[in-house]
Parts: sequence; structure tokens; C-alpha cells
Amino acid sequence: MGDVRVLVADDQALVRGSFRMLVDSAPGLTVVGEATTGVEAVEVARRERPDVVLMDVRMPEMDGIEATGLLTRTAEPGAARVLILTTFDLDSYVYAALRAGASGFLLKDTPPADLLAAIRVVAAGEALLAPSVTRRLIEEFARRPPEPRRSSARGLDVVTNRERDVLLLIARGFSNAEIAAELHLSMATVKTHVGRLLAKLHARDRAQLVIAAYESGLVPR
Repeated sequence: MGDVRVLVADDQALVRGSFRMLVDSAPGLTVVGEATTGVEAVEVARRERPDVVLMDVRMPEMDGIEATGLLTRTAEPGAARVLILTTFDLDSYVYAALRAGASGFLLKDTPPADLLAAIRVVAAGEALLAPSVTRRLIEEFARRPPEPRRSSARGLDVVTNRERDVLLLIARGFSNAEIAAELHLSMATVKTHVGRLLAKLHARDRAQLVIAAYESGLVPR
């Protein structure tokens, strides 16, 4: 495999430069472009086709949440995955970013090694949902008034009972290893169930499975 191609989108030149230096210094990662606005982020991403976009939330012309939605709505194979980076640890940002299709959410003061690891995790098709982020997401759903169930739209009518068990634990922030231990399954079986859930619910990654579990009403508020 070639290097993971990264686009850095932030309206502050110093931040962009710092991220570029950090990413370019890491083996297997390379920056293929920069953007200063949400509009530019979408344009550069569509032109350069990065694997991962490091997306700021607050940017001129179009914020990072809207730009994320435009990039992740495409059905094209190999579409860029978005890792949201912000200085603001607000529940509404976590919720909005994941709803828009982001694969992860980190604060800008995340240690450099953790940021580089996060880029690789997201590029590999996984969601970066640390337990603390998952808890905030769950709390955000709990505060919101219940929405009409959309089980057929989300495909829960074709999800098996065992897949529902797995989905419920994913929504509660369990890792694959924890799910395997809880349900007395092998890791390979858990991965198979997760893969089937992604396909049946048309979800890009684990983050979207959490959203689906709550919006379908599978997880009680």
C-alpha cells in the first residue's frame, strides 16, 4: 500500500503548517493539500482525492460540519474519510460531526502520536470513537426529544437478533474485544457481524452504527 494521503483544512496558517510538518514527518503519511475554508476543503478533496481529511469546525464561507456532509454523501468508492479537529469540546459538535458522516473527532491539543495513530485508524476504515466521546454522544441523544423511528429506512428490519445484540454494544461504546467477551463470541465472528451491520445499515463506519442504533430507537433513552 502507498502512503495515506491527507488533506489539512484549517483557516489558521500556523495550525495548517504544524499539522503538515507533523504528518509529513511520519512514515506512511503524506499531506497532499491544504484548505483555508470549508468550500476550499471540498474542492481540494475532490481534486486530490485524499484518504483522510483533517477538518476544522469553525472556518469561513462554510464550516467543517457542512463540508464533511458534502464529502461523505458521495457513494464513490475510496471517498475521503473525515477526522474532525477542534479546540471546542462541545457535545453539539460531536453530534453534528458524526451525523454529517465524520469518522472521528479529536481536540487540537491531542498528543501528536495520538493524532498520527488516529489518521491511520480512520484511513483503515475504522471509526475513532473513544469511550469518552461515545459517552458524550449517548448523553446528547438522551437530552434530545425522541425522533420518529426510521427502522425500515435504516434497515433494522433485516438485522438479525444477534446483530442487534452487537449493535447495541457498539452503541454503548464497546470495542470488538469487549463485545466478544460479553457475548461469548470469537473476534472473527464479531468482525463478521460488524461487517454485516455496516452493509445492511449502509453505514460508512462504527460511528454511523452508533447513530443508527439511537435514531432507530434500538437503544432506549
